[in-house]
Amino acid sequence: MAEERELATDRAALLALYDLDAGGFSTLDDITAFAARLCDAPIALVSIVEDLRQRFLARTGLDAEETPRDLSFCAHAMLGDAIFVVPDATQDARFVTNDLVTGPPNIRFYAGAPLTGADGAPLGALCVIDTAPRTDLTPLQRQGLTLLARQVMVELEGRRRDRDTIVQQRLDAAAVADSDRMFRALANTMPQMVWSTLPDGYVDYYNARWYEFTGAAPGATDGDSWAAMLHPDDRDRAAARWRRSVETGDPYECEYRLWHRGGDYRWALGRALPIRDAGGHVTRWIGTCTDIHEQRLMMEEREMIAHELSHRIKNIFSVIAGLIGLSAREHPQIGDVADDLRDRILALGRAHDFVRPHSAESAPPTGEGQGHLWGILDQIFAPYRGAVAPRILLSGDDPRIDDRSATPLALLFHELATNAAKYGALSVADGRVHLHVVLEGDEVRIDWREEGGPAFAPRGQDGFGSRLITLSVERQLGGRIVRDWQADGLRISLWIPSRSMSRAVGRA
Repeated sequence: MAEERELATDRAALLALYDLDAGGFSTLDDITAFAARLCDAPIALVSIVEDLRQRFLARTGLDAEETPRDLSFCAHAMLGDAIFVVPDATQDARFVTNDLVTGPPNIRFYAGAPLTGADGAPLGALCVIDTAPRTDLTPLQRQGLTLLARQVMVELEGRRRDRDTIVQQRLDAAAVADSDRMFRALANTMPQMVWSTLPDGYVDYYNARWYEFTGAAPGATDGDSWAAMLHPDDRDRAAARWRRSVETGDPYECEYRLWHRGGDYRWALGRALPIRDAGGHVTRWIGTCTDIHEQRLMMEEREMIAHELSHRIKNIFSVIAGLIGLSAREHPQIGDVADDLRDRILALGRAHDFVRPHSAESAPPTGEGQGHLWGILDQIFAPYRGAVAPRILLSGDDPRIDDRSATPLALLFHELATNAAKYGALSVADGRVHLHVVLEGDEVRIDWREEGGPAFAPRGQDGFGSRLITLSVERQLGGRIVRDWQADGLRISLWIPSRSMSRAVGRA
């Protein structure tokens, strides 16, 4: 009994896939009408055999919509692969006592083509019935009934596919609705303002935090109306960046002043990322606005303090240089040493001012190269620019530097340029210095080559400048140095680890 109940349950689930209770079988009515004419039979049926009954989805020549399964001829027909024929039911032991034989519709002749699903499951039969015995169908009638049975299954399988599609669409819609509810619930618990847009950038959702922060009415900032909540000076910049992100699919990030319900503008950081489908197409944008007003004020205060400290440090450099100059005037015999020392102090001051952090407001006008080697070299070599052509020629790469490397680099190149001006290529009108920088793996190689200078022979013992160069390269920067005195000038090759030039390189 348990096995029978399980089979009944399986069959009910199978037939439910075809959505038979929805009706709309006009095409099958046409098929049974044609089958009756083709086989010259008074009755034709599309019968689906269920657990307790056979249901007639379409019928010609019969008023009944169903009969009990134990009376069904089609329950036998559906189990075979070919047309099932009963020439005379009154002479067939299986049907002689059947109520459909002994009473209306008084079946004598029966021929049924099985209806089999795409998965091989038997469903029922397309049959023709006559009240008079027959030997068989003609070959043409057999062929036609088989083809019509296939057409019935085309209709039923199409109905099944449509139902599966509708069910899947409903499931997808329910999943989307659940996902949307979860997203909104999560977004409303976040301290940030959360928003989302359609692929074209049309804003269609804000979380509760947005309305709390701005005081805007729900829906008032949908679409492109969000721009009105920004400070007038920030609108064009923020909108242009947003349009570029929508056009390119690149992430969006912009700082702007956003209207606050308290009656003023507060700094906010806007960010957005695209959501893409399996094909890489943007289906939605999810964005946030973060209140950074307090952090911005702190940064401005810190910048003001840093600027004041830097100004005082520069003053200290100037005071030291002034004291050295004053001492030199009182003691002329130390004038040359004092001049060298003062120049070195001023070089350190330029290095400090070059690498200290700057805001957009405090950055020097000549801010190009800020934080890169060529930028500080341009300042160190400024006194040696020629009136017609440059005297120190730079080429190659331009690696990053930071505050840690700026001081030894400034001293290093100040000494090289000073020595070249006193004894080397820069001491004559036609002399030149070529400085080439190249990244070699984890090191920065720098080649200093003087040309056109006077013949120069190295002294037997290094002077203070040479020792300072060695100290800067080897001790402070962890590099190595090779000197080569040629007939027309000094040549020096330096190898400095990239991590010594900039901490950012080491972290990368």
